[in-house]
Amino acid sequence: MQAEVDEWIGQFAAGYWPPLVLLARLTEEVGELAREVNHRFGAKPKKEGEAPGDLALEIADILFILLCYANVLHLDLDTAFRQVMRKYRTRDRDRWTRIDAPVSGKPPGSAGGG
Repeated sequence: MQAEVDEWIGQFAAGYWPPLVLLARLTEEVGELAREVNHRFGAKPKKEGEAPGDLALEIADILFILLCYANVLHLDLDTAFRQVMRKYRTRDRDRWTRIDAPVSGKPPGSAGGG
């Protein structure tokens, strides 16, 4: 994903935004996700006639900015992700009650289904 983002950004003279601008953009995108989550699950319903948002696209916007951030700072997110998963698998392996048969390949909450 980082390489794809880098290729796309690389076609523009402006290139990447500086880290502080990326942080502002990240905050903006997280706010958009928060707004949509609040509309769906919180106390603030959408206005009549207002189109529903797409949670997956809001999260993907955040992911795009995070990928830009990693590229600007020359970070390898594949390696970092493997390290953080190793940390969770070690530190939190007995933290919660496990289900009998893990459902692999499905996002959380999609097991069992109607």
